[in-house]
Amino acid sequence: MTTIDGRADQAADYARAGFGQELQPGTRPALVVVDPARAYVDPACPLYAGAEDAADAMRTLVAAARSAGIPVVFTEVRLRADGADAGVFFRKSGTLVAFCEGSPFAEPIEGLEPAPDELLVTKKYASAFFGTSLHSYLTALQVDTVLIAGLSTSGCVRATTLDAMQHGFIPIVVKEAVGDRDPAIHNSNLFDMQQKMAEVWPLSRAQTYLRNPSPLVE
Repeated sequence: MTTIDGRADQAADYARAGFGQELQPGTRPALVVVDPARAYVDPACPLYAGAEDAADAMRTLVAAARSAGIPVVFTEVRLRADGADAGVFFRKSGTLVAFCEGSPFAEPIEGLEPAPDELLVTKKYASAFFGTSLHSYLTALQVDTVLIAGLSTSGCVRATTLDAMQHGFIPIVVKEAVGDRDPAIHNSNLFDMQQKMAEVWPLSRAQTYLRNPSPLVE
């Protein structure tokens, strides 16, 4: 047994403690793409994370979901010029100026814009669920499983994954379709989410599942 970053000893230690139980996906999935903003792929932005490969995987995943008729939700961060609507979050993370009104870095990455019939959730904080209608929207659609892509792994993706689990959805983080500015932090968070709150799947498995949502997908 190995971990996301290949440390078998770490995985064994967590398994002995009882972490990492497998969650079975349901049959009514939705895809949530968290903050696919230009900030993370534009070297001119301080938030640049070199996430171009993750963006490519997001495009592939979105196309697969749309082809299968699976609901797709996008999120964005949009803040007032003074950041006051993000409170302590803005005071702690000065890089959030990238998402203040008028910033071009808040715009979506090319090819990751929501379609006219897809929900766009505007948020002020890390989780896509906090202070938004996302939970009600997914519940109304009778969604039981949430595939999660987006940026960044250690921030808004992790917060959204935790809240998905806490709201009773099965969270599935798609490994290639999330990214972070530091590979070690990225891998550490993938490992921790896998152990405590979600399943972490490769893109190929997520594509197979979207074509035929089933608890038995491999």
